[in-house]
Amino acid sequence: MVALKAAMSVCQTGVTELKDNLMRDFHLPGRSAVYAASAMVATSMPQASLAAIDMLKAGGNALDAAVAAAAVLAVVEPQSTGIGGDCFCLYKPNGKPVAAFNGSGRAPAGAHIGALHSAGVTKWEDTSPHAVTIPGAVAAWEMLLKAHGRKSMDQVLNAAIGFAEHGYVVAPRVAHDWAASEAKLRKTGAAGLLVDGAAPRTGTIMRHPGLAASLRKIAANGAKAFYEGEMAAAMVAALTARGGFHTEADFAAGLGAGLFVDPISAKFTGHDVWECPPNGSGVIALMIMGIMNGFAPKGDPLDPLRVHRHIEAARLVYRDRDAFLADPAQVDVPVAHLLSDEYLAGLRALIDDDRAMASLPEAGHAHRDTVYISVVDRDGNACSFINSLFDSFGSGIIAGDTGIVLHNRGLGFSLTPGHPNCIAPHKRPMHTIIPAMTTRNGQAEIVFGVMGGHYQPMGQSFVLGNMLQYGLDPQAAVDLPRYFPWAGQVELERGIPPATRAGLAARGHAVNTLDKSHGGAQAIVINHAAGVLIGGSDPRKDGCALGY
Repeated sequence: MVALKAAMSVCQTGVTELKDNLMRDFHLPGRSAVYAASAMVATSMPQASLAAIDMLKAGGNALDAAVAAAAVLAVVEPQSTGIGGDCFCLYKPNGKPVAAFNGSGRAPAGAHIGALHSAGVTKWEDTSPHAVTIPGAVAAWEMLLKAHGRKSMDQVLNAAIGFAEHGYVVAPRVAHDWAASEAKLRKTGAAGLLVDGAAPRTGTIMRHPGLAASLRKIAANGAKAFYEGEMAAAMVAALTARGGFHTEADFAAGLGAGLFVDPISAKFTGHDVWECPPNGSGVIALMIMGIMNGFAPKGDPLDPLRVHRHIEAARLVYRDRDAFLADPAQVDVPVAHLLSDEYLAGLRALIDDDRAMASLPEAGHAHRDTVYISVVDRDGNACSFINSLFDSFGSGIIAGDTGIVLHNRGLGFSLTPGHPNCIAPHKRPMHTIIPAMTTRNGQAEIVFGVMGGHYQPMGQSFVLGNMLQYGLDPQAAVDLPRYFPWAGQVELERGIPPATRAGLAARGHAVNTLDKSHGGAQAIVINHAAGVLIGGSDPRKDGCALGY
């Protein structure tokens, strides 16, 4: 493939010079990175990866394949994503600039903070109709396909319709998450997502005929079938019956709500890292990377000092996220200030290598379920795509017999009057889902993303640092055990080594071992010099990378 054989300058510790001593031990359990020469896909379910490969072999490009995979995931990984959710996308046509698309939905026109307070809403509940913004995914799929795809909506939805109609086998991680959501689904009356009142077990064959019918209508009539007519009426009825302020006019306005936006970027170890701008959290990932860029790599990837510095950087940056991140169409988000070298250097200077910060300075001053899809096609087009319901099964609210599960992305809003991210009519909430990619010399080099709600910026900086600073291949980079500072503690996966735990505790961190792992990840590295694609897929999910 011509696009992958172009010459590329290689950074000293870059992913195209993987360190032999960090390759996995073949005596131990694990998974090798996937190598291919023509095209590659990495998703969180094999059915989605295969559907995307089939789309590429049928003449589709990376964008067509990503939407086809997202649609399949909306069926076979229903706790994580669906047509009742939102999406963001980065797409880089070979030889052209990176394009960014914001497919997040807006609050309904009646979503005034005063109206919510009058309705007794003073804190968010995950099943609240007020947490449902107008879903943006289906409109985004249509707009992206028209702008960059080669295939029609009915072609890219065909595989998903097949799984919804004829059935799919419930995978282990899907069954695990489904079981954890049983109480929510009973509470919201989502009987169609339970089997005899319980979550389906691993190996169960599930069918979703209502969702299949909805997908068929979208395939035949486009996104308009979702935002107007019977489906929109069913969604409004389900929400207003629970006290929601939504109207059919709100849904009709959602048909054109998605928009192409200018991506934001920053340097990390000599690479340009690209993200979608706010209301997404990509700027937060870039800030963490900017702080860590000023520290020389220390020891191995789980060296206590590296982990400590990374945790402290995240604590500072998430503080800023909670203070400033909002919909830039309605408030000023100081992206340039937050990404400035001066500001990030000031944050870096606050980090004491020997001790965790007892308290954080004022924000702005330097004194958790989703699916991610990575695709590179034979022409060198690269797509970084993420689609989400936010919480597991979103709000748990199903719209009549449509099979549409509505997300609860409105949980990203603040309910504090005057806060930049306070809910308001037609406003987008702070969003956690963030596709990413890196380029060098104008060429896409790494197409990657990390799932896991609030963890995503932390996870991106960890996985990318593992590749660029420590020379790990994409599979090894996503395999490593993870950590995350949240709610006053450092949440550790069970695989974190004892020496790292002890080093964090000695520095004053309150460490806590998680029952649930931190998200998931997919990554594809493009080695232009060798003409090879290298893919990794997170073992925390049920998926895989496939290439040919």
